[in-house]
Amino acid sequence: MEFWLDLNEEQSDLRDWVHGFAEQVIRPAAAEWDEREETPWPVLQEAAKIGLYGFEFLINTWSDNTGLSLPIANEELFWGDGGIGMAISGTSLAVAAIYGSGTPEQLVEWVPQCFGDADEPKVAAFCSTEPEAGSDVASMKTRAVYHEATDEWVLTGQKAYATNGGIANVHVVTASVDPSLGSRGQAAFIVPPGTAGLVGTKKLKKLGLRASHTADVFLDEVRLPGSCLLGGKEALDERLAKARSGAKRSGQAAMRTFELSRPAVGAQALGIARAAYEYALEYAKNRVAFGRPIIENQAIAFALADMKMEIDAARLLVWRAAWMGRNDKPFTAGEGSMSKLKAGEVAVAVTEKAVQILGGAGYLREHPVERMFRDAKIYTIFEGTSEIQRLVISRAISGMQIR
Repeated sequence: MEFWLDLNEEQSDLRDWVHGFAEQVIRPAAAEWDEREETPWPVLQEAAKIGLYGFEFLINTWSDNTGLSLPIANEELFWGDGGIGMAISGTSLAVAAIYGSGTPEQLVEWVPQCFGDADEPKVAAFCSTEPEAGSDVASMKTRAVYHEATDEWVLTGQKAYATNGGIANVHVVTASVDPSLGSRGQAAFIVPPGTAGLVGTKKLKKLGLRASHTADVFLDEVRLPGSCLLGGKEALDERLAKARSGAKRSGQAAMRTFELSRPAVGAQALGIARAAYEYALEYAKNRVAFGRPIIENQAIAFALADMKMEIDAARLLVWRAAWMGRNDKPFTAGEGSMSKLKAGEVAVAVTEKAVQILGGAGYLREHPVERMFRDAKIYTIFEGTSEIQRLVISRAISGMQIR
């Protein structure tokens, strides 16, 4: 299939539909939920009622063989607001883990439970990061021990910074099955609703994305039936045997999830950046200083030109990576990492420039660029820091194990 930039009718309709929800529902609620620092359940319910939050929505976006529908939807959601956008889309990371590592039967059983329904929406959490194993996934200390007599797995450990951690209906947890194999000895597990031994801490206070719940998760001898191992025991045993024999690396659970999600995360950063750019552009056209609109000054006009150019360049990288991922094109130059790296750094730079263009007004909560500036910073940190993305890209282009 060719890579083409014209949106078809379905994609255009999707963009307009999500944009309308973002404009009419998300934006009016954004400042309130940022201040409250709570999960915006009423907004999630409104999204579920219209079909914007749920298994069906993800299936419809993922079925687009261009790969563009999910990035398009994410950009519009986060144009509305980063925190509420993450509250709505945070569940998709756990779903991506189930999709990437699970069997078809596990996908059908667990993904609907990640979302709940319009009457009672639920959320899901993907738990991978640890206090001493963030970017260093191979140092994961959470352990999963199999008891053959009862066909049970027992998980013990701690996860950090988990979106929806503790409040999720379904948790997807990565754990080490064979520590001697490093990241190759890891697997992902479903922790069903109400499972004993899983406890989330109080919601962490954050710089940005405050409407999205983030917490540490503790696993104290969490007992799971064998059916909760994503992909199944036979597939895991085969993969571990290959790793022990020194066979070529085929990846591991956490990294597969991040590879699937990077262009979608880049699109989130794009939405925040575009919102800040548009607000700054309108402000500059209407703010009069020294007898003329400030956009008539080259310093302001050129800054806005650069902002627009960088947003469009980042979008091209995001769309390319999304298309490649959907069409099984290998990321030979780290194209997935390129998309997330560029979009994240553009979001930070553009929101900072937006605050600067507004001057003192940009520093006040009265204007949303202050919130956008706070929301943008995480995109150079989570799901692979900018430094880790550069490491992935440099290894891909050089073929060397750069450290």
